[in-house]
Amino acid sequence: MTDAPRPPYPPFTPESAAQKARAAEDAWNSRDPERVALAYTSDSAWRNRAEFFRGREAIKAFLTRKWAKELDYRLIKELWTSGGNRIAVRFAYEWHDDSGNWFRSYGNENWEFEGNGLMRRRLASINDLPIAESDRKFRWPAPGPRPSDHAGLSELGL
Repeated sequence: MTDAPRPPYPPFTPESAAQKARAAEDAWNSRDPERVALAYTSDSAWRNRAEFFRGREAIKAFLTRKWAKELDYRLIKELWTSGGNRIAVRFAYEWHDDSGNWFRSYGNENWEFEGNGLMRRRLASINDLPIAESDRKFRWPAPGPRPSDHAGLSELGL
């Protein structure tokens, strides 16, 4: 894999930061570890919950494990703030385990980018809430991007 540039580039405006957040959401909703890993530097450093790792191969391995456990995964990200080469987002995603138990996971991510638009650091804090299947709010066809007319987190009251 190469470090192909990924616009938009820092320094971020509110508009370009929101565009970057939506691009990340769309990639993660593909549930394709290879595709997602291309948005990160080859030595990208991650903290995800209590896991710490570095590099695209570790990212791909993590995402492969994640989506084998978190079935029917659907994600919405929303820009929180940005400045310079950093973006903060909040997110929620819904998924179920192999026993059919549904969850909505809530979290925040802090992102730091290289000048070429690749993310060099991702710090994620996440909490899981068990929900009833009838309480799901993310019901678009998956895998795939959230439809443009689907409500975001704020509109859903999340």
